[in-house]
Amino acid sequence: MIETTGSLNFIEQIVVDDLAREKALEIHTRFPPEPNGFLHIGHAKSIVLNFELAKKYGGKTNLRFDDTNPAKEDEKYVEAIKEDVKWLGYDWGKVAFFASDYFEELYQLAIQLVKAGKAYVDQSSTEEIRRMRGIPIEPGEESPYRDRPIKENLDLFRKMKQGEFEEGSCVLRAKIDMASPNMHLRDPIMYRIIDAPHHRTGTDWKIYPMYDWAHGQSDAMEGITHSLCTLEFEVHRPLYDWYLDQLPEFTPRPRQIEFARLNLTYTLMSKRKLLELVEGGYVSGWDDPRMPTISGLRRRGYTPASIKNFAQRVGIAKRENMIDLGLLEHSVREDLNKITPRVMAVLNPLKIVLTNYPENQVEEMEVINNPEDDTQGSRKVPFSRELFIEREDFMEDPPKKFFRLGPGRMVRLKSGYIIQCDEVVKDAQTGETQELHCTYFPDSRSGSDTSGLKVRGTLHWVSAQHAVDAEVRLYDRLFKVEDPAGEKDMDYRDLLNPESLIVLPAAKVEPYLQHSKPEDRYQFMRKGYFCVDKDSAPDKLVFNRTVTLKDSWAKLAKKK
Repeated sequence: MIETTGSLNFIEQIVVDDLAREKALEIHTRFPPEPNGFLHIGHAKSIVLNFELAKKYGGKTNLRFDDTNPAKEDEKYVEAIKEDVKWLGYDWGKVAFFASDYFEELYQLAIQLVKAGKAYVDQSSTEEIRRMRGIPIEPGEESPYRDRPIKENLDLFRKMKQGEFEEGSCVLRAKIDMASPNMHLRDPIMYRIIDAPHHRTGTDWKIYPMYDWAHGQSDAMEGITHSLCTLEFEVHRPLYDWYLDQLPEFTPRPRQIEFARLNLTYTLMSKRKLLELVEGGYVSGWDDPRMPTISGLRRRGYTPASIKNFAQRVGIAKRENMIDLGLLEHSVREDLNKITPRVMAVLNPLKIVLTNYPENQVEEMEVINNPEDDTQGSRKVPFSRELFIEREDFMEDPPKKFFRLGPGRMVRLKSGYIIQCDEVVKDAQTGETQELHCTYFPDSRSGSDTSGLKVRGTLHWVSAQHAVDAEVRLYDRLFKVEDPAGEKDMDYRDLLNPESLIVLPAAKVEPYLQHSKPEDRYQFMRKGYFCVDKDSAPDKLVFNRTVTLKDSWAKLAKKK
Protein backbone atom coordinates (compact mmCIF):
# COMPACT_ATOMS: atom_id res chain seq x y z
CA MET A 1 0.00 0.00 0.00
CA ILE A 2 1.35 3.41 -1.01
CA GLU A 3 1.02 5.97 1.78
CA THR A 4 0.83 9.64 0.77
CA THR A 5 0.58 12.88 2.68
CA GLY A 6 -0.87 16.17 1.48
CA SER A 7 -2.67 16.85 -1.78
CA LEU A 8 -1.49 15.21 -4.98
CA ASN A 9 -1.41 16.65 -8.46
CA PHE A 10 -3.48 14.77 -11.02
CA ILE A 11 -0.51 12.85 -12.46
CA GLU A 12 0.64 11.73 -9.04
CA GLN A 13 -2.90 10.61 -8.21
CA ILE A 14 -2.93 8.47 -11.38
CA VAL A 15 0.40 6.92 -10.38
CA VAL A 16 -0.82 6.18 -6.86
CA ASP A 17 -4.01 4.58 -8.20
CA ASP A 18 -2.11 2.47 -10.77
CA LEU A 19 0.28 1.20 -8.11
CA ALA A 20 -2.59 0.43 -5.75
CA ARG A 21 -4.44 -1.53 -8.45
CA GLU A 22 -1.19 -3.20 -9.53
CA LYS A 23 -1.54 -1.84 -13.06
CA ALA A 24 2.14 -1.16 -12.55
CA LEU A 25 4.34 -2.91 -10.02
CA GLU A 26 6.98 -0.17 -10.19
CA ILE A 27 6.77 3.30 -11.67
CA HIS A 28 9.09 3.81 -14.63
CA THR A 29 9.23 7.21 -16.36
CA ARG A 30 11.43 8.65 -19.08
CA PHE A 31 12.76 12.02 -20.24
CA PRO A 32 12.97 11.90 -24.07
CA PRO A 33 14.76 14.98 -25.51
CA GLU A 34 15.53 15.33 -29.19
CA PRO A 35 19.28 16.07 -29.60
CA ASN A 36 18.78 18.98 -31.99
CA GLY A 37 19.32 21.87 -29.57
CA PHE A 38 19.93 22.84 -25.97
CA LEU A 39 17.50 22.28 -23.11
CA HIS A 40 15.59 25.22 -21.64
CA ILE A 41 13.67 25.92 -18.43
CA GLY A 42 10.58 24.22 -19.86
CA HIS A 43 12.57 21.00 -20.27
CA ALA A 44 13.80 21.45 -16.70
CA LYS A 45 10.20 21.30 -15.48
CA SER A 46 9.75 17.98 -17.29
CA ILE A 47 13.06 16.63 -15.98
CA VAL A 48 12.10 17.48 -12.40
CA LEU A 49 8.62 15.97 -12.83
CA ASN A 50 9.85 12.67 -14.27
CA PHE A 51 12.79 12.09 -11.96
CA GLU A 52 11.16 13.32 -8.74
CA LEU A 53 7.94 11.38 -9.34
CA ALA A 54 9.83 8.13 -9.92
CA LYS A 55 12.09 8.79 -6.94
CA LYS A 56 9.16 9.47 -4.61
CA TYR A 57 7.50 6.16 -5.44
CA GLY A 58 10.60 4.00 -5.55
CA GLY A 59 10.82 3.79 -9.35
CA LYS A 60 13.32 4.85 -11.97
CA THR A 61 13.67 7.22 -14.92
CA ASN A 62 15.30 6.65 -18.29
CA LEU A 63 17.10 9.32 -20.27
CA ARG A 64 16.20 8.45 -23.86
CA PHE A 65 17.22 10.53 -26.84
CA ASP A 66 14.64 10.82 -29.62
CA ASP A 67 17.30 10.69 -32.35
CA THR A 68 15.10 9.94 -35.36
CA ASN A 69 16.02 12.91 -37.58
CA PRO A 70 19.72 12.84 -38.52
CA ALA A 71 19.40 16.03 -40.58
CA LYS A 72 19.05 18.14 -37.42
CA GLU A 73 20.76 16.16 -34.67
CA ASP A 74 24.32 16.21 -33.41
CA GLU A 75 26.45 14.49 -30.79
CA LYS A 76 27.29 17.88 -29.23
CA TYR A 77 23.64 18.23 -28.24
CA VAL A 78 23.66 14.74 -26.71
CA GLU A 79 26.59 15.65 -24.47
CA ALA A 80 25.12 19.05 -23.60
CA ILE A 81 21.82 17.47 -22.57
CA LYS A 82 23.58 14.87 -20.42
CA GLU A 83 25.54 17.65 -18.73
CA ASP A 84 22.37 19.65 -18.03
CA VAL A 85 20.56 16.67 -16.49
CA LYS A 86 23.59 15.84 -14.34
CA TRP A 87 23.93 19.47 -13.24
CA LEU A 88 20.32 19.45 -12.09
CA GLY A 89 21.31 16.54 -9.86
CA TYR A 90 19.71 13.56 -11.59
CA ASP A 91 21.16 10.15 -12.37
CA TRP A 92 19.66 8.04 -15.15
CA GLY A 93 21.78 5.01 -14.33
CA LYS A 94 24.63 3.40 -16.21
CA VAL A 95 23.06 3.65 -19.66
CA ALA A 96 21.44 6.46 -21.61
CA PHE A 97 18.95 5.13 -24.15
CA PHE A 98 18.43 6.18 -27.76
CA ALA A 99 15.56 5.62 -30.16
CA SER A 100 18.29 4.53 -32.58
CA ASP A 101 18.92 1.58 -30.23
CA TYR A 102 15.61 0.21 -31.51
CA PHE A 103 15.86 0.93 -35.25
CA GLU A 104 15.95 -2.76 -36.14
CA GLU A 105 13.17 -3.69 -33.72
CA LEU A 106 11.02 -0.81 -34.96
CA TYR A 107 11.60 -1.90 -38.55
CA GLN A 108 10.54 -5.46 -37.75
CA LEU A 109 7.43 -4.23 -35.94
CA ALA A 110 6.58 -2.09 -38.97
CA ILE A 111 6.85 -5.19 -41.16
CA GLN A 112 4.29 -6.86 -38.89
CA LEU A 113 1.88 -4.01 -39.59
CA VAL A 114 2.49 -4.32 -43.32
CA LYS A 115 1.87 -8.08 -43.20
CA ALA A 116 -1.35 -7.45 -41.27
CA GLY A 117 -2.51 -5.06 -43.99
CA LYS A 118 -2.28 -2.09 -41.61
CA ALA A 119 0.57 -0.20 -43.29
CA TYR A 120 1.44 0.58 -46.90
CA VAL A 121 4.06 2.33 -49.01
CA ASP A 122 2.76 5.59 -50.49
CA GLN A 123 4.53 7.14 -53.47
CA SER A 124 2.45 10.30 -53.46
CA SER A 125 4.31 13.60 -53.10
CA THR A 126 4.37 15.49 -49.81
CA GLU A 127 1.97 18.05 -51.23
CA GLU A 128 -0.43 15.36 -52.43
CA ILE A 129 -0.45 13.62 -49.05
CA ARG A 130 -1.14 16.93 -47.31
CA ARG A 131 -3.98 17.70 -49.73
CA MET A 132 -5.56 14.25 -49.40
CA ARG A 133 -5.64 14.50 -45.62
CA GLY A 134 -8.13 17.33 -45.99
CA ILE A 135 -9.56 19.26 -43.04
CA PRO A 136 -10.98 17.98 -39.71
CA ILE A 137 -14.64 18.70 -40.52
CA GLU A 138 -14.57 16.76 -43.80
CA PRO A 139 -13.32 13.25 -44.62
CA GLY A 140 -9.94 13.00 -46.28
CA GLU A 141 -9.19 11.30 -49.59
CA GLU A 142 -7.66 7.84 -49.67
CA SER A 143 -4.31 7.48 -51.38
CA PRO A 144 -4.34 5.61 -54.71
CA TYR A 145 -1.61 3.40 -53.19
CA ARG A 146 -3.64 2.54 -50.06
CA ASP A 147 -4.77 -0.87 -51.31
CA ARG A 148 -1.48 -2.14 -52.70
CA PRO A 149 -1.00 -5.89 -52.25
CA ILE A 150 0.82 -6.80 -49.04
CA LYS A 151 3.61 -8.52 -50.95
CA GLU A 152 4.25 -5.39 -53.04
CA ASN A 153 4.31 -3.22 -49.91
CA LEU A 154 6.83 -5.52 -48.27
CA ASP A 155 9.08 -5.41 -51.32
CA LEU A 156 8.88 -1.60 -51.60
CA PHE A 157 9.51 -1.12 -47.87
CA ARG A 158 12.58 -3.36 -48.09
CA LYS A 159 13.87 -1.32 -51.04
CA MET A 160 13.30 1.89 -49.06
CA LYS A 161 15.46 0.46 -46.28
CA GLN A 162 18.20 -0.51 -48.71
CA GLY A 163 18.36 2.98 -50.17
CA GLU A 164 16.95 2.19 -53.60
CA PHE A 165 14.64 5.24 -53.56
CA GLU A 166 15.43 8.92 -53.42
CA GLU A 167 14.57 11.08 -50.44
CA GLY A 168 10.95 12.26 -50.67
CA SER A 169 9.92 9.71 -53.28
CA CYS A 170 7.90 7.50 -50.92
CA VAL A 171 6.90 6.92 -47.31
CA LEU A 172 5.42 4.15 -45.20
CA ARG A 173 1.98 5.05 -43.83
CA ALA A 174 -0.23 3.34 -41.27
CA LYS A 175 -3.68 2.43 -42.61
CA ILE A 176 -6.15 3.75 -40.05
CA ASP A 177 -9.08 6.07 -40.91
CA MET A 178 -9.06 8.83 -43.52
CA ALA A 179 -12.41 10.06 -42.20
CA SER A 180 -11.29 10.48 -38.58
CA PRO A 181 -11.79 13.99 -37.13
CA ASN A 182 -8.39 13.48 -35.48
CA MET A 183 -5.98 14.36 -38.27
CA HIS A 184 -3.23 12.28 -36.65
CA LEU A 185 -5.24 9.14 -37.42
CA ARG A 186 -5.57 9.88 -41.14
CA ASP A 187 -3.02 7.33 -42.30
CA PRO A 188 -0.03 8.89 -40.52
CA ILE A 189 3.46 8.56 -41.91
CA MET A 190 5.55 5.99 -40.05
CA TYR A 191 8.81 6.11 -42.03
CA ARG A 192 10.45 8.58 -44.39
CA ILE A 193 13.70 8.46 -46.37
CA ILE A 194 16.43 10.83 -45.14
CA ASP A 195 19.71 10.99 -47.03
CA ALA A 196 21.96 12.09 -44.16
CA PRO A 197 24.41 10.31 -41.86
CA HIS A 198 23.19 9.60 -38.34
CA HIS A 199 25.36 10.66 -35.39
CA ARG A 200 25.28 7.09 -34.00
CA THR A 201 24.44 4.72 -36.83
CA GLY A 202 26.31 6.51 -39.63
CA THR A 203 24.94 5.52 -43.05
CA ASP A 204 23.53 2.14 -41.97
CA TRP A 205 19.96 3.37 -42.26
CA LYS A 206 18.23 5.18 -45.11
CA ILE A 207 14.79 5.25 -43.51
CA TYR A 208 13.94 6.83 -40.18
CA PRO A 209 10.84 6.40 -37.99
CA MET A 210 8.54 9.31 -37.22
CA TYR A 211 8.24 10.39 -33.58
CA ASP A 212 4.73 8.99 -33.12
CA TRP A 213 5.84 5.55 -34.29
CA ALA A 214 9.09 5.44 -32.37
CA HIS A 215 7.80 7.00 -29.17
CA GLY A 216 5.24 4.50 -27.92
CA GLN A 217 7.14 1.44 -29.09
CA SER A 218 10.33 2.65 -27.40
CA ASP A 219 8.35 3.27 -24.22
CA ALA A 220 6.97 -0.26 -24.39
CA MET A 221 10.32 -1.90 -25.06
CA GLU A 222 11.89 -0.09 -22.09
CA GLY A 223 9.06 -0.98 -19.72
CA ILE A 224 7.95 2.62 -19.25
CA THR A 225 4.76 2.74 -17.18
CA HIS A 226 3.87 6.43 -17.39
CA SER A 227 4.84 8.44 -20.46
CA LEU A 228 4.48 12.09 -19.41
CA CYS A 229 4.09 14.59 -22.26
CA THR A 230 3.10 18.23 -22.64
CA LEU A 231 -0.40 19.13 -23.79
CA GLU A 232 0.40 19.46 -27.49
CA PHE A 233 0.70 15.66 -27.55
CA GLU A 234 -2.82 15.10 -26.24
CA VAL A 235 -4.18 14.78 -29.79
CA HIS A 236 -1.40 12.27 -30.51
CA ARG A 237 -2.52 9.93 -27.71
CA PRO A 238 -5.11 8.00 -29.81
CA LEU A 239 -2.35 7.23 -32.30
CA TYR A 240 0.04 6.28 -29.47
CA ASP A 241 -2.58 3.80 -28.23
CA TRP A 242 -3.51 2.56 -31.73
CA TYR A 243 0.05 1.53 -32.50
CA LEU A 244 0.29 -0.33 -29.18
CA ASP A 245 -3.03 -2.06 -29.88
CA GLN A 246 -1.78 -3.51 -33.16
CA LEU A 247 1.40 -5.09 -31.83
CA PRO A 248 2.31 -7.82 -29.33
CA GLU A 249 1.14 -7.10 -25.81
CA PHE A 250 3.81 -5.36 -23.76
CA THR A 251 3.80 -5.68 -19.98
CA PRO A 252 3.51 -3.20 -18.45
CA ARG A 253 1.73 -1.28 -21.16
CA PRO A 254 2.82 2.39 -21.12
CA ARG A 255 0.23 5.05 -20.42
CA GLN A 256 0.59 8.52 -21.95
CA ILE A 257 -0.46 11.43 -19.70
CA GLU A 258 -0.35 15.08 -20.73
CA PHE A 259 0.31 18.18 -18.63
CA ALA A 260 0.62 21.90 -19.35
CA ARG A 261 3.97 23.06 -20.63
CA LEU A 262 5.83 25.88 -18.91
CA ASN A 263 5.24 29.38 -20.31
CA LEU A 264 7.20 32.22 -18.70
CA THR A 265 6.68 35.96 -19.02
CA TYR A 266 9.39 37.99 -20.80
CA THR A 267 10.65 34.76 -22.34
CA LEU A 268 10.35 32.61 -25.46
CA MET A 269 10.39 28.81 -25.35
CA SER A 270 10.41 28.20 -29.11
CA LYS A 271 13.57 26.29 -29.98
CA ARG A 272 13.38 27.68 -33.52
CA LYS A 273 13.23 31.30 -32.35
CA LEU A 274 15.97 30.76 -29.79
CA LEU A 275 18.13 29.39 -32.59
CA GLU A 276 17.38 32.51 -34.64
CA LEU A 277 18.54 34.68 -31.75
CA VAL A 278 21.81 32.74 -31.59
CA GLU A 279 22.44 32.67 -35.33
CA GLY A 280 21.44 36.31 -35.73
CA GLY A 281 23.93 37.47 -33.11
CA TYR A 282 21.26 38.91 -30.82
CA VAL A 283 22.82 36.87 -28.01
CA SER A 284 26.34 35.51 -27.61
CA GLY A 285 25.32 31.84 -27.82
CA TRP A 286 23.09 29.14 -26.37
CA ASP A 287 24.62 29.73 -22.94
CA ASP A 288 24.17 33.50 -23.03
CA PRO A 289 22.96 34.34 -19.49
CA ARG A 290 19.86 36.02 -20.94
CA MET A 291 18.72 32.81 -22.62
CA PRO A 292 16.17 30.53 -20.91
CA THR A 293 18.41 27.52 -21.64
CA ILE A 294 19.64 25.49 -18.69
CA SER A 295 23.22 26.26 -19.73
CA GLY A 296 22.37 29.99 -19.86
CA LEU A 297 20.72 29.93 -16.45
CA ARG A 298 23.68 28.03 -15.04
CA ARG A 299 26.13 30.57 -16.44
CA ARG A 300 24.03 33.38 -15.01
CA GLY A 301 24.32 31.86 -11.55
CA TYR A 302 21.04 30.01 -11.05
CA THR A 303 21.33 26.94 -8.82
CA PRO A 304 19.88 23.47 -9.40
CA ALA A 305 17.99 23.80 -6.11
CA SER A 306 16.34 27.05 -7.18
CA ILE A 307 15.17 25.56 -10.49
CA LYS A 308 13.80 22.47 -8.73
CA ASN A 309 12.00 24.60 -6.15
CA PHE A 310 10.53 26.73 -8.91
CA ALA A 311 9.30 23.67 -10.82
CA GLN A 312 7.62 22.34 -7.68
CA ARG A 313 6.05 25.74 -6.91
CA VAL A 314 4.61 25.99 -10.41
CA GLY A 315 3.12 22.54 -10.01
CA ILE A 316 1.43 20.37 -12.61
CA ALA A 317 -1.68 21.66 -14.39
CA LYS A 318 -3.99 20.44 -17.13
CA ARG A 319 -4.44 23.86 -18.72
CA GLU A 320 -1.92 26.17 -20.33
CA ASN A 321 -1.08 29.27 -18.32
CA MET A 322 1.57 31.97 -18.15
CA ILE A 323 3.91 31.93 -15.14
CA ASP A 324 5.42 35.19 -13.92
CA LEU A 325 9.19 35.20 -14.36
CA GLY A 326 9.29 36.89 -10.97
CA LEU A 327 8.39 33.56 -9.36
CA LEU A 328 11.50 31.96 -10.85
CA GLU A 329 13.62 34.90 -9.71
CA HIS A 330 12.10 34.65 -6.23
CA SER A 331 13.12 30.98 -6.07
CA VAL A 332 16.66 31.98 -7.06
CA ARG A 333 16.86 34.75 -4.43
CA GLU A 334 15.48 32.43 -1.78
CA ASP A 335 18.20 29.84 -2.40
CA LEU A 336 21.10 32.26 -2.93
CA ASN A 337 20.16 34.17 0.23
CA LYS A 338 20.90 31.03 2.24
CA ILE A 339 24.14 29.94 0.59
CA THR A 340 26.05 32.97 -0.72
CA PRO A 341 28.63 35.04 1.18
CA ARG A 342 27.96 38.79 1.46
CA VAL A 343 30.86 40.62 -0.13
CA MET A 344 31.70 44.21 -1.01
CA ALA A 345 31.94 45.24 -4.64
CA VAL A 346 31.82 48.76 -6.04
CA LEU A 347 30.38 48.78 -9.56
CA ASN A 348 30.81 52.50 -10.43
CA PRO A 349 33.73 53.59 -8.26
CA LEU A 350 34.15 57.02 -6.69
CA LYS A 351 37.33 57.49 -4.65
CA ILE A 352 37.23 58.92 -1.14
CA VAL A 353 40.31 60.02 0.83
CA LEU A 354 40.20 59.98 4.62
CA THR A 355 42.42 63.01 5.16
CA ASN A 356 42.98 62.38 8.88
CA TYR A 357 43.67 58.65 8.54
CA PRO A 358 47.39 57.63 8.76
CA GLU A 359 48.79 57.24 5.22
CA ASN A 360 50.49 53.87 5.68
CA GLN A 361 48.01 52.32 8.09
CA VAL A 362 45.95 49.26 7.14
CA GLU A 363 43.34 47.77 9.45
CA GLU A 364 41.36 44.58 9.10
CA MET A 365 37.63 44.79 9.57
CA GLU A 366 35.66 41.74 10.67
CA VAL A 367 32.79 41.03 8.26
CA ILE A 368 30.21 38.26 8.69
CA ASN A 369 30.03 36.08 5.59
CA ASN A 370 26.33 35.26 5.79
CA PRO A 371 24.00 36.30 8.63
CA GLU A 372 21.58 33.56 7.47
CA ASP A 373 24.16 30.83 8.10
CA ASP A 374 26.46 31.01 11.12
CA THR A 375 28.54 28.10 9.82
CA GLN A 376 29.97 30.32 7.06
CA GLY A 377 31.89 32.33 9.66
CA SER A 378 33.51 35.66 8.95
CA ARG A 379 36.50 37.16 7.11
CA LYS A 380 38.93 40.07 7.40
CA VAL A 381 38.56 42.97 4.96
CA PRO A 382 41.44 45.49 4.64
CA PHE A 383 40.65 49.15 5.40
CA SER A 384 42.96 52.01 4.39
CA ARG A 385 43.17 55.76 3.83
CA GLU A 386 41.84 55.66 0.27
CA LEU A 387 38.62 53.82 -0.46
CA PHE A 388 36.10 53.36 -3.25
CA ILE A 389 32.36 53.83 -2.76
CA GLU A 390 29.53 53.72 -5.29
CA ARG A 391 29.23 56.91 -7.29
CA GLU A 392 25.47 56.83 -6.77
CA ASP A 393 26.02 56.93 -2.99
CA PHE A 394 27.08 60.59 -3.22
CA MET A 395 24.99 63.60 -4.20
CA GLU A 396 26.26 67.16 -4.08
CA ASP A 397 22.77 68.52 -3.50
CA PRO A 398 20.88 65.59 -1.98
CA PRO A 399 17.12 65.56 -1.33
CA LYS A 400 15.79 65.37 2.23
CA LYS A 401 15.42 61.58 2.38
CA PHE A 402 18.80 60.80 0.83
CA PHE A 403 20.59 59.05 3.69
CA ARG A 404 23.88 58.55 1.93
CA LEU A 405 26.86 60.85 1.48
CA GLY A 406 26.77 64.55 0.63
CA PRO A 407 28.75 67.68 1.58
CA GLY A 408 28.81 67.94 5.37
CA ARG A 409 26.90 64.67 5.75
CA MET A 410 27.92 61.62 7.74
CA VAL A 411 27.50 57.92 7.00
CA ARG A 412 28.86 54.68 8.41
CA LEU A 413 31.14 52.51 6.29
CA LYS A 414 30.00 48.89 6.59
CA SER A 415 31.87 47.18 9.50
CA GLY A 416 34.10 50.27 9.66
CA TYR A 417 34.01 53.89 10.80
CA ILE A 418 31.65 56.83 10.55
CA ILE A 419 32.93 59.40 8.07
CA GLN A 420 31.94 62.93 7.09
CA CYS A 421 32.31 64.50 3.64
CA ASP A 422 34.32 67.73 3.83
CA GLU A 423 35.38 68.54 0.26
CA VAL A 424 34.36 67.64 -3.29
CA VAL A 425 37.21 67.49 -5.83
CA LYS A 426 36.06 68.00 -9.43
CA ASP A 427 37.60 67.69 -12.87
CA ALA A 428 38.51 71.20 -14.00
CA GLN A 429 37.27 70.63 -17.55
CA THR A 430 34.20 68.44 -17.20
CA GLY A 431 33.07 69.43 -13.74
CA GLU A 432 32.59 65.75 -12.87
CA THR A 433 33.26 64.72 -9.29
CA GLN A 434 36.64 62.98 -9.14
CA GLU A 435 37.05 62.24 -5.45
CA LEU A 436 35.81 63.17 -2.01
CA HIS A 437 37.89 64.27 0.93
CA CYS A 438 36.43 63.04 4.17
CA THR A 439 37.12 62.89 7.90
CA TYR A 440 36.85 59.65 9.83
CA PHE A 441 36.02 59.43 13.54
CA PRO A 442 38.52 57.05 15.22
CA ASP A 443 36.22 56.26 18.16
CA SER A 444 33.32 55.20 15.87
CA ARG A 445 34.63 51.83 14.77
CA SER A 446 31.87 49.29 14.26
CA GLY A 447 31.53 46.99 17.25
CA SER A 448 33.31 49.36 19.63
CA ASP A 449 31.69 52.73 18.84
CA THR A 450 32.00 55.25 21.68
CA SER A 451 31.59 58.38 19.52
CA GLY A 452 27.95 58.99 20.33
CA LEU A 453 27.35 59.94 16.70
CA LYS A 454 24.08 58.92 15.08
CA VAL A 455 23.85 58.20 11.34
CA ARG A 456 21.07 56.73 9.22
CA GLY A 457 23.06 55.49 6.22
CA THR A 458 25.54 52.62 5.86
CA LEU A 459 27.65 52.26 2.70
CA HIS A 460 29.73 49.39 1.36
CA TRP A 461 33.27 50.16 0.22
CA VAL A 462 36.52 48.65 -1.04
CA SER A 463 40.05 49.63 -0.08
CA ALA A 464 41.67 51.28 -3.12
CA GLN A 465 45.07 49.82 -2.23
CA HIS A 466 43.72 46.28 -2.11
CA ALA A 467 40.94 46.42 -4.71
CA VAL A 468 40.72 43.78 -7.42
CA ASP A 469 39.68 44.87 -10.92
CA ALA A 470 36.50 43.37 -12.28
CA GLU A 471 34.06 43.62 -15.15
CA VAL A 472 30.44 43.38 -14.12
CA ARG A 473 27.69 42.42 -16.56
CA LEU A 474 24.23 43.52 -15.50
CA TYR A 475 21.84 41.06 -17.13
CA ASP A 476 18.12 41.70 -17.22
CA ARG A 477 15.05 40.29 -18.94
CA LEU A 478 15.61 39.52 -22.60
CA PHE A 479 12.28 40.99 -23.76
CA LYS A 480 10.57 44.23 -22.78
CA VAL A 481 7.03 42.81 -23.00
CA GLU A 482 5.45 40.05 -20.93
CA ASP A 483 4.36 37.86 -23.84
CA PRO A 484 6.63 38.35 -26.86
CA ALA A 485 5.07 35.34 -28.58
CA GLY A 486 1.63 36.91 -28.21
CA GLU A 487 2.47 40.11 -30.10
CA LYS A 488 1.12 38.85 -33.43
CA ASP A 489 1.68 42.06 -35.39
CA MET A 490 5.34 42.45 -34.43
CA ASP A 491 8.54 40.58 -35.07
CA TYR A 492 9.62 39.18 -31.70
CA ARG A 493 13.15 40.47 -32.36
CA ASP A 494 11.80 44.03 -32.28
CA LEU A 495 10.63 43.36 -28.72
CA LEU A 496 14.10 42.66 -27.33
CA ASN A 497 15.00 44.67 -24.24
CA PRO A 498 17.81 47.09 -25.22
CA GLU A 499 18.96 47.13 -21.58
CA SER A 500 19.09 43.36 -21.16
CA LEU A 501 22.88 43.67 -20.86
CA ILE A 502 24.82 46.61 -19.43
CA VAL A 503 28.59 46.16 -19.03
CA LEU A 504 30.47 47.97 -16.26
CA PRO A 505 34.16 47.54 -17.14
CA ALA A 506 35.85 49.22 -14.17
CA ALA A 507 34.33 47.71 -11.05
CA LYS A 508 36.37 47.15 -7.90
CA VAL A 509 35.91 44.17 -5.57
CA GLU A 510 37.42 43.22 -2.23
CA PRO A 511 40.49 40.90 -2.26
CA TYR A 512 38.44 38.01 -0.81
CA LEU A 513 37.14 37.44 -4.34
CA GLN A 514 40.55 37.39 -6.03
CA HIS A 515 40.77 33.62 -6.44
CA SER A 516 37.13 33.04 -7.37
CA LYS A 517 36.34 30.38 -9.95
CA PRO A 518 33.63 30.24 -12.62
CA GLU A 519 30.19 29.57 -11.10
CA ASP A 520 31.22 30.84 -7.65
CA ARG A 521 28.28 32.86 -6.35
CA TYR A 522 28.11 35.90 -4.08
CA GLN A 523 25.75 38.53 -2.84
CA PHE A 524 27.21 41.94 -3.60
CA MET A 525 26.01 44.02 -0.65
CA ARG A 526 23.13 46.29 -1.64
CA LYS A 527 23.49 45.32 -5.31
CA GLY A 528 22.22 41.80 -5.88
CA TYR A 529 23.45 38.28 -6.49
CA PHE A 530 26.35 37.68 -8.84
CA CYS A 531 28.20 34.73 -10.35
CA VAL A 532 31.74 34.45 -11.71
CA ASP A 533 31.60 34.07 -15.50
CA LYS A 534 33.63 31.62 -17.57
CA ASP A 535 35.30 34.62 -19.27
CA SER A 536 37.14 35.47 -16.04
CA ALA A 537 40.94 35.62 -16.19
CA PRO A 538 43.59 35.91 -13.44
CA ASP A 539 44.14 39.59 -14.25
CA LYS A 540 40.44 40.53 -14.41
CA LEU A 541 37.42 38.90 -12.87
CA VAL A 542 34.11 38.89 -14.73
CA PHE A 543 30.83 38.73 -12.82
CA ASN A 544 27.31 38.19 -14.14
CA ARG A 545 24.37 39.59 -12.25
CA THR A 546 22.17 36.62 -11.43
CA VAL A 547 19.24 38.53 -9.99
CA THR A 548 18.63 41.79 -8.16
CA LEU A 549 18.02 41.85 -4.41
CA LYS A 550 14.37 42.73 -5.00
CA ASP A 551 11.92 42.42 -7.87
CA SER A 552 12.37 45.83 -9.51
CA TRP A 553 10.09 44.85 -12.40
CA ALA A 554 7.19 44.34 -9.99
CA LYS A 555 7.61 47.93 -8.81
CA LEU A 556 7.59 49.20 -12.38
CA ALA A 557 4.40 47.26 -13.10
CA LYS A 558 2.67 48.85 -10.08
CA LYS A 559 3.64 52.33 -11.28
CA LYS A 560 2.04 51.66 -14.66
